[in-house]
Amino acid sequence: MNEHWGRDEDATAQGRIKGGPPVAVLDIGSNSVRLVVYERHARALTPLYNEKTSAALGRGIASGRLADDNMSRALTAIRRFALVAKQMGVGQVYILATSAVRDAANREEFVSAVQNMMGYPVRVLSGAEEAHFAALGVISGIPRFSGIVGDLGGGSLELSHIDDGQDAQGETHPLGVIRLQDDSGGSPSKAASIVRARLRDSSFGRGHPSGVFCAIGGTWRSLAKIHQVQRGYPLHMVQHYQVKAPDFLKMCEDILDAGSTKHYPGSDSVSSSRRELVPYGAAVLSEVIQSGNYGRIVFSALGVREGYLYELLPEAEKQLDPLIESASEVSVLRSRSPAHAADLIEFTARFISGAGLTESAEERRLREVACLLSDIGWRGHPDYRGKQSVDHVAYSSMVGVDHPGRAFLAEVLAVRYMGLKHKSESQALLSLAGADLSARARIMGAAMRVAYPMSAAMPGVLPRISFRVSDNTLVLVLPESLLFLNGEHLRGRLEQLAGVSGFNGSMVVIE
Repeated sequence: MNEHWGRDEDATAQGRIKGGPPVAVLDIGSNSVRLVVYERHARALTPLYNEKTSAALGRGIASGRLADDNMSRALTAIRRFALVAKQMGVGQVYILATSAVRDAANREEFVSAVQNMMGYPVRVLSGAEEAHFAALGVISGIPRFSGIVGDLGGGSLELSHIDDGQDAQGETHPLGVIRLQDDSGGSPSKAASIVRARLRDSSFGRGHPSGVFCAIGGTWRSLAKIHQVQRGYPLHMVQHYQVKAPDFLKMCEDILDAGSTKHYPGSDSVSSSRRELVPYGAAVLSEVIQSGNYGRIVFSALGVREGYLYELLPEAEKQLDPLIESASEVSVLRSRSPAHAADLIEFTARFISGAGLTESAEERRLREVACLLSDIGWRGHPDYRGKQSVDHVAYSSMVGVDHPGRAFLAEVLAVRYMGLKHKSESQALLSLAGADLSARARIMGAAMRVAYPMSAAMPGVLPRISFRVSDNTLVLVLPESLLFLNGEHLRGRLEQLAGVSGFNGSMVVIE
C-alpha cells in the first residue's frame, strides 16, 4: 500500500464534513446498551457508527437491583465502546442512563464502573428528563410536530405533550416492555390490562387535539416494520412513517390474539432479540391508541440521544431546517459545484414566477432541497446515475422530510437524469408522492433538464436566463452573449418542459 495512504495523525476521509470532531452518545437503556458516534455536533446529525448490545438491564428490576450477569454483559460491551470512541477520535461522549439504572439500588456501583471505563460522567435521567429529551428528539427530526410523543423502552414509557414544535410537559410510567413481561408473568393480554390500569390517571390519556401520536423506541419500530411488510410498503424506513391509527390498532390486536410471544403475524420479520418483546409493545400501543382516540400514528427513529444533543445546540442552530442542512452537506460532498445549486434554486424560482405557477412554502422548501441534491450522481456511469441518485435520496438518513416528500425528491432526480419517460425500478416508491406532488416533481425535473446543458453544472450562467409566457407559450429569454446556447438540444428540452407544465408550446428569444 502507498505509504501516503496509510494511517497518520489525520485519518479523516475527504468524504467527511469538516467543522469539529465526532461526538458520541452512549445510551444505557433497560433493554440494550447502544453507542452512536455522529460525524459532528450539528443541526443535522449524521451517524458515523451505530452499535448496540442487548444487556437486558431492566430484567428483574422489580427486585430493586441490576442483575450481576446483566451488568457484566453491559460492561463488557461498554469496554469495547470506549475503544471505539478512542479509535474514531471522538471529542466528547455523553453517557445517558435511563429507567433500569435510575430505579436500581446498586446503580452507583454500575455508574462508577462505566465512568472508569469511558472517562466521562454518566447522567442518570429522571423520568421527566427522559420524556423531555425524547420530545426534543422528535422535534429535531419533525420540527413542526404537534401531538403526544410516547417513548417506549424496556423499563418505562415516557409521554410528552408537544404543540407546534414546542415541548410542553412530560410524564413517565413503569410500562416498559421488559417490565411488563415480568409484571404480567409472560402474558401479553394481562400486560394490556396492566397498561390500561396504569394509564387511567395519565394526564395524556385523553389524547391531543391534533389526533396524532408519535411513537419512539425499538419495539415500536419493530411493529412499524411489521406493518410495512404486511402492506407491501415500498420504503422500509421508520422515520416519519405515518399510518391510520385504526389500521395499526387492528394489527396490534391480531398480534395479541395470537396468544404467543414467538409466533404471531409478522414475527418472521422481527429480530430474534426483539421478537418476544413485540407483543408487549403491541399491548402498550393498542391501549394508548384507544385511550387517546388517536386518528394517526407517526413513528420517529430519533429520540433521547438526538434530543439531548439538540438541546445543547445554540439557539440559532436549533432554528435551522435539518433537511436543508443535510442536503447542503450532501451538495458539498457530492456535487461538482455547490455554488451551482444556489444558481439552480434561483433559476427554478424564476421559472415558477415567469410561468405563472404557484408554490406553497413546503413546495418551495422541497424544490430547494431538490436543487441542492440535483448533481449528486455525476460520478456514476451514465446508465445508472438516475437509479443511484433516486436510491440515495430515498434511502438516505436525512430527516425533516416525510415519505411523500422523499418520493417527490426521488422523482425530481429520476426525471432530471432519465427524462420524463423514465422507467424507474423504484416506481412503487415514487408513487408515495401522490398525483399532485408527483406532477410538480416532473415539472421540476424537466426544468433541471433545461438548466444543466446550458450551465454544465457550473455557476454564473443560469442567473442570466429568464422565463415568461406569451399566448400560452413558454418563452425562455437568453441574453445576446449566450446566443450560441440556442440549439436543437435546448429547444427540445424546453418543449418537454412546456408540455409537462401545461403550455401549448415553447420558444427561445434573444434579448
